[in-house]
Formats: sequence, C-alpha cells, structure tokens
Amino acid sequence: MTEPQQSYELATARLEEIIRRLDSGEAGLRETLELVKEGRSLVEYCAGELEAVSQGLDEIKLDELIARLEDQTPETEEPQ
Repeated sequence: MTEPQQSYELATARLEEIIRRLDSGEAGLRETLELVKEGRSLVEYCAGELEAVSQGLDEIKLDELIARLEDQTPETEEPQ
C-alpha cells in the first residue's frame, strides 16, 4: 500500500489533531506512544519542508543580488 501524498499543511493539521488528543488526557498509554511517534515524524517532515523553502528563498535572494550587482557594474573599456 502506498502512502498518501503529504503536504506541509496536512502535516500541521494532523499535528494539531494529535496535540488536541494528547491534551485531552483521554488517550491510553499505547495510543499516546503511537501519537508521539507520529507527531515526531510529522515534525521532522515539516522541518525538512521549511528548510527546503528557506533554501529556495535564499537562492532567489542571491539571484536578485547578482542581477543588481551586474546592473551596477560599470562596463569596462576595451583595451586599445
């Protein structure tokens, strides 16, 4: 069986459900253990997604900086 496609938004929504369940105090010992394991996995997934987005933003900023620097660089004269 294949896992459903995960997204950051779905992962955070599931984390909120897990937190509500754990906070309710109604989860038994085994359920608590399973919820904590699932929650940890989701947190790691979300952290990875945030890191990937952060790297993408850094690349965009770097590209913009390079473009600005290229626009500001005076053209050099050709040797005579």
